[in-house]
Amino acid sequence: MVDHGVYRSGFPDASNLPFLENLRLRSVLCLCPEPYPEANQEFLRAHGIRLFQLGIDGSKEPFVSIPEDRIREALKVILDTRNHPVLIHCKRGKHRTGCVVGCLRKLQRWCLTSVFDEYQRFAAAKARVSDLRFIELFDVSSLKHLPASFSC
Repeated sequence: MVDHGVYRSGFPDASNLPFLENLRLRSVLCLCPEPYPEANQEFLRAHGIRLFQLGIDGSKEPFVSIPEDRIREALKVILDTRNHPVLIHCKRGKHRTGCVVGCLRKLQRWCLTSVFDEYQRFAAAKARVSDLRFIELFDVSSLKHLPASFSC
């Protein structure tokens, strides 16, 4: 759980679907560019879950180019409580998901030390300096008008 009504994970496979069913998701935000697996699409259709797919390449350093516009799009999906509960995922739930959640935390006015600590907890030994730099430099001012708190 990231916040009330917001979850994160790696790419869900068939064994994860019963757990996801318990979350009573309204939306899934997939950050991978690959076509969404048919089994997952069937699950979403059967449960009336909306799929938002914002294909962000999972490039490795030093050729990382994090598309700021897609991160903003992802944040708009997350900040719209009509999409809650929402699951954010990429392949492993570390880098792309970590960047989105890190930018959300900045919008929630977390200090950078705490944002980086959370990112590193999920990325572990695979933490990327370029991701941390992206989060640090990400300008949240254009999203300030959107609510960043989801508690009831």
